[in-house]
Amino acid sequence: MDPGLLAWSVLTAWALLSAAVAWCRSAGFRDGDIWAGAAIRVARLYSRLFHRLRIEGREHVPVRPSDGVGERPLIVIANHTAGVDPVLIQAALPFEIRWMMAEDMRLPALQWLWDFGRIIFVDRGRGGSAGLREALRHLKTNATLGIFPEGGIERPPRRIMPFREGIGVMIERTDALVLPLIIDGTPQVDPAWASLWRPSRARVRFLPVIDFAAQGAQAQAIAAELRELYLRQTGWPANDQPADPDAPDRGSVRNGPDAAPPRDGT
Repeated sequence: MDPGLLAWSVLTAWALLSAAVAWCRSAGFRDGDIWAGAAIRVARLYSRLFHRLRIEGREHVPVRPSDGVGERPLIVIANHTAGVDPVLIQAALPFEIRWMMAEDMRLPALQWLWDFGRIIFVDRGRGGSAGLREALRHLKTNATLGIFPEGGIERPPRRIMPFREGIGVMIERTDALVLPLIIDGTPQVDPAWASLWRPSRARVRFLPVIDFAAQGAQAQAIAAELRELYLRQTGWPANDQPADPDAPDRGSVRNGPDAAPPRDGT
């Protein structure tokens, strides 16, 4: 190869690599971590191109650092429509969410992804106390936590299931602000993870932040009020049958607290 052409190729490759690194770091996630920045960039491209993600209500999203740690803890809650929901919601937000997930959804082949995302797993079969303690510790650092309070994917779709009282307990105990959002238009397929490779026209709609601490609301009332908010904002009918913890189909994924967090410290 001609030395001049070789030098030009090396310089071009170096420039492209430098631009890619800068692009990833400019995402601002985890103090400019390259891999975290690359992950969120890819998630946003994937959401925009593959799921045609439409985002509404951006004005309701609170201003927080990219690591999701603000002056008060924040709990992002959403109805649950598909396994792809956490990816689309994270892509719609400028700060990082740490998600809660049911232990039985922890596919061993994706352990690297769970570790990278710092997922908090809740073992429902054993009461989930370890995961709930970790979630409380996370919130006490004024960080951001993501929860699906229905405890499972909406089956049949576009029906709001009961909200677990545990979401109210976590909000009451931590004085967390609550950012509700409605997700819709995702692939309605089973098992849950099949939605990752099915295109769709998804929509994320943010609602105004709620400060239950200022209202002095208690746990049971918080869970009931949040469910009523979703019924009112979606116009969907209620499905009063809770998510089935023994459902054999992984389409009925269970995410989020289903019991009160332990009260003997964290």
